[in-house]
Amino acid sequence: MCGDFMPVNIRMLVLDVLKPHKPNIIDFSKRVAEVKGILTADINVEEVDEKTESVKLIVEGTNIDYESLEDLIKELGGSVHSIDRVRASRKPKG
Repeated sequence: MCGDFMPVNIRMLVLDVLKPHKPNIIDFSKRVAEVKGILTADINVEEVDEKTESVKLIVEGTNIDYESLEDLIKELGGSVHSIDRVRASRKPKG
């Protein structure tokens, strides 16, 4: 039965991310949306302190490359605190 389906793809992730104030969330979301497999990036600022912001990052797409997304977040000076939600799915072949 498993052979009747395409591979499993990550379609949505909700991440708790700590990031510096720069880049701002507009530029941050634009960069995130460029990651392979991501079609939309939604960022909500949850908490702000002197040097950082805690944000809820929601990404949706067709086959999200989590490793590339995590690498980009690190490149932008942030870190993933937790993966709070995942949607994975596959389609029948044919």
